Amino acid sequence: MSKHIARKRFGQNFLQDPRTIADIVEAVRPAYDDLVIEIGPGLGAITRPLLAQLATLHVVEIDRDIIARLKREFPADRLTIHEGDALAFDFASIGGSAPLKIVGNLPYNISTPLLFHLARFAHRVVDMHFMLQKEVVDRMVAEPSTPDYGRLSVMLQYHFSMERILDVPPEAFSPPPKVDSAVVRMIPYPTLPYPAQDEALFANLVQTAFGQRRKTLRNNLKGVLDDTGFEALHIDPGLRPEALPLAGFVAMANYLSQAGCTAAQAKRPEAE
Repeated sequence: MSKHIARKRFGQNFLQDPRTIADIVEAVRPAYDDLVIEIGPGLGAITRPLLAQLATLHVVEIDRDIIARLKREFPADRLTIHEGDALAFDFASIGGSAPLKIVGNLPYNISTPLLFHLARFAHRVVDMHFMLQKEVVDRMVAEPSTPDYGRLSVMLQYHFSMERILDVPPEAFSPPPKVDSAVVRMIPYPTLPYPAQDEALFANLVQTAFGQRRKTLRNNLKGVLDDTGFEALHIDPGLRPEALPLAGFVAMANYLSQAGCTAAQAKRPEAE
């Protein structure tokens, strides 16, 4: 089979280190009848050992050359290939109501929007294991009042318990990326620890609150939440957004929801 040249526009860096591959598959712990979806199978480094333990495997892939290679290598009755962009893929369309395990070496160039997209399917997921840029994993698992804590931290920690389980050096890939990588385990909460009454309002509020990180909550949320609201919630409006834990953001969203605020009103046009 001819050598595949990694494509920059798809953010391709192919995992090739046997120890790392084995560690990821061991972390996923696939049982024979599990419904597993792999995002971006690439040259099959994780696909092969997963299929060795599974009856069938679903993969989502956008690169037509890779799709052709996968079709040549794997039987269609064991590997189901979903051709297209993972950012637009409906993960809930697979397997009826069966619980999903999702795994992948996520393209660095779309990792953040893809994580937000995947969060929409948390209700169907047992667990997710992803290889990501280490910087992104740092942000996902960050605690309040640390430099990495931000919108991504809050929005993912709302849905998932997350744990960094493996650090991966550049030389584990071909071609080697210019950054370090890490593997994160994401497990959806069976019951949300801090449920928002209006999740769209909550999401917009978090986006607005982090619009300008160096500004205070009072400044970023001007026109959305006033000092009376901050006082009622016992939240210091002089805090910067990275100092407020998840529970505080949900409390603000629920206060606004009860006051009749809509999701659209919680998002200022200038919010990033």
